[in-house]
This record gives sequence, structure tokens and C-alpha cells, in this order.
Amino acid sequence: MTIRVFNTKTHKKEDFIPVNGNKVGIYACGPTVYDYFHIGNARIFIVFDVIRRYLSWRGYDVTFVQNFTDIDDKMINRAHELGITVEELAERNIAAYFEDAEALGIKPADVHPRATEHISEIIELINQLVEKGLAYNIGGDVYFNTAAFPNYGELSRQPLEDLLAGARVDIDERKRHPLDFALWKKQKPGEPAWESPWGKGRPGWHIECSAMSMKYLGETFDIHAGGPDLIFPHHENEKAQSEGATGKPFAKYWLHAGYLNINKQKMSKSLGNYMTVRDLRTTFDPAAIRFFMLSAHYRNPINYTVELLQQAASGLERLNNVVYNLRDILNKLPEQEEFTEETTARLKALDEFRERFIAAMDDDFNTADALAVLFELARETNAYLNRPEPVKIVVEKTLAFFMEMGEILGFFADQDNEDNLSAKVNEMIARRQAARKAKDWQTADAIRDQLQEMGIMLEDTPLGVRWRKK
Repeated sequence: MTIRVFNTKTHKKEDFIPVNGNKVGIYACGPTVYDYFHIGNARIFIVFDVIRRYLSWRGYDVTFVQNFTDIDDKMINRAHELGITVEELAERNIAAYFEDAEALGIKPADVHPRATEHISEIIELINQLVEKGLAYNIGGDVYFNTAAFPNYGELSRQPLEDLLAGARVDIDERKRHPLDFALWKKQKPGEPAWESPWGKGRPGWHIECSAMSMKYLGETFDIHAGGPDLIFPHHENEKAQSEGATGKPFAKYWLHAGYLNINKQKMSKSLGNYMTVRDLRTTFDPAAIRFFMLSAHYRNPINYTVELLQQAASGLERLNNVVYNLRDILNKLPEQEEFTEETTARLKALDEFRERFIAAMDDDFNTADALAVLFELARETNAYLNRPEPVKIVVEKTLAFFMEMGEILGFFADQDNEDNLSAKVNEMIARRQAARKAKDWQTADAIRDQLQEMGIMLEDTPLGVRWRKK
């Protein structure tokens, strides 16, 4: 089966064929680390974490690069407000990013480059553009000459005139064209600065990503990813300056996630609905936040409400309970030497569930449909486990399926932690059963209360006591 991806550049689904055989390079725009990242950012980071996981699972050798923008106007202004250096602000918020990302199950990138650590590469790239007549220096400020790049507007699929009408552009009457954008900014009093051929200054936002992505992934790589707000001007500008400098295609596939709204409104501080992941995860399980973000196709807008997040938490709990029940019952079942027709049919059905899951993910990483497959299997599994004699090989293979697909989506606890928890809970249940048999009700009730405090619910079944998490 072939993976199909929706390419923003061509505005259609295309077969995914990497530039370099089995190797896949992905550059995902990371946060500007002036603050904690918000839940709109979280959707982007979670979505492309899953895409990375899936491509790796499908056998590709993936290099995933996600940058930190650690120098720009927001960084400088916030550091000034707090009375600290820009570097101190960056260190503080990069550490916070990793804490929040880990809580959400987001794996660290293979490389997390910082703009301030790549000044030499940025200056070299700007020099190439100046030498080719695609950039010009005005008193220490260097701008990209959009009129000199014929394909400007190709990514956002709009002519220059339309882009100008809807654009927010830096006001500088010295620019040759209003859409020309800064590659290098002359130092202002009190700002961090680096030496350059044009005097002391700092890089513009767009040039940072071009220099860092090409350093780690080459002049042409496979996937450039980000949010819809980055299509223009950020990604349009990245594409123009990169292709202008190298004469080669920059990214083969451009992938953009949909907007996240709050109660059907755009999230903004002025509306009072701005929400960071750090705040939200004090109230909700981060795994439920992740589940919610994947409950819609990544290109579709998604609307956040407390009620919808609560529904997501309930949905994840249903899947978790299936996994817990499978794990709990597995070691209680006898080995079966011969397969019955029913067992063979169930294992075949499991293969069909796998094919459907893969088909959903191959279709532009449709996590909503992939989750629907898991829920359908969960319903069938619950019915199967409630029958008198479930077969061990079926339980074993079903559990393995959930764990494997869960690893792709970033759900379910890892095997070692679950084994430790399972052993502890089963030992407590055994002590409770022994106390009940001895009519030691006080001890039995105390153990039951301990289990409840751990969030463990007990159920009596024909095969004995089964436990699950609340």
C-alpha cells in the first residue's frame, strides 16, 4: 500500500515518494520560546509527532528536525519585560517545552536547532542571495527582493497583488516592494547582535528556518510541516529564499494542520480564551489532550470545549480499559494446542482490523478513522472477554495489536510500567481474596479502599476478579 499525503503546494493528494530512497527528512516549525506553548501549538506538535511515528513504523529511516526560535522581537520584548536576558528567557522556556511535550507523549526531535547557534549558516545563506541579486542591503538591513523571484506566491497559490492586499508587512518605506521581507535586521539599542558583512544585527525570522533545515536535511528534503498560519508569509518566504539561493526545490511535500478554535472562536489573548498546555494539563490528563487532538483529521479545524475534552477523556478510558482487561486476563488463560475454526476466524478478523488501520493512516494520516477502527475492535473485544472461555492466543494477539497501534498514536502506558502496576494490583487482589476467604473483612475492605485510591476498579467474572482503571 502507498501512503498518500495532501500537498499544500499542489493542493491535492499525492503518492508519498521520498527524495532519497528509504530516508525521510521532516522539518517541523517549532515554537518561539518567549512563553509556554499554547494548545493550538500542541495540536501541531502532536500531529507531526504521530506522522513521524507512523512513517518510522512503516519502515522509513526518518530524521525529524524541529527548531526553537530563540531570537526575534517577541523574545526581546518579553525578556525586557521580565528583566532578564534573551538567552535566559530561551533556556527557561525550552526546558518548559520539553516538560510539556513529554507530558503529551511528544518524542524529542532528532535535532532541535536554535537560531542563535546557526548565525554563520544564516549569514552564508543571505550572502548567496545578495550575490544573486535576490537580496539588497539598506543601511544594515537586508531584504529579500520578492519581485526578483518569479515563483513568489506559489505555495500560498496567490499572485503578489492578492498577497499584498491581505498581508501584514513590516512598514519600511525604503523597501523596493511592500512584500519584501527582512533577512537581516540592523541592531537597535539594547538588542542582542552578531557581526555580519552588513554590520551588527540579528537574523530575520524566515531565514532562520531555511538555514537550519538545509543544514540538517539538505537543500531538498521531503516534508516541511507546520500550522496553517505559517503558509503565508513564513513558509512562502522560506521557500522563496531557499530556492532562490540553491536553484533547487526546497521541500517536496508541504503539510499543514488545521486551526484549533476555542468554543468556535479563534484563540487570542484579547478574547480571554488563550490557553497554554501547562495550564490545561493541571485539569486534564495530558493523554486525553493528545487523544482529543487526534480525534479529527489533522487538516480539518478542531473546536475545543471542556465538554469535548471530557468526551475525549472518556473515549481514551474505554480504550485503556480494554487494554487493562486484556492484560489482566491473559495470564489466567490456559495454552491451547489446536486452533478451532472460531479461533482462526478471529485471528483473520484481527488481520483485517490491522489492514483497515493502515489504510486509514496511509490516507493522509487519518487518525480519526484509525481511532474508529480501534473503537470497533474494542467493542468486539469486550464482548469476547465476557464469554466463558476466551482463547489465550486471541487475547494475546489482540493485546499486541492495541499496543502496537497505540505506540503509533502515542497512547497506552509502556509495557514495563504496566507490568509493574499489574503485578502490584494482582498481588493486592490475591491478599484481598485470601482475607475474604478467612472472613477477615477489615483487611479485605482496607485493600479495596487502597485499590480505589489508586484508581482501580474490581469486577467479578467467571474467570475470577478482573481489574481496570477508572
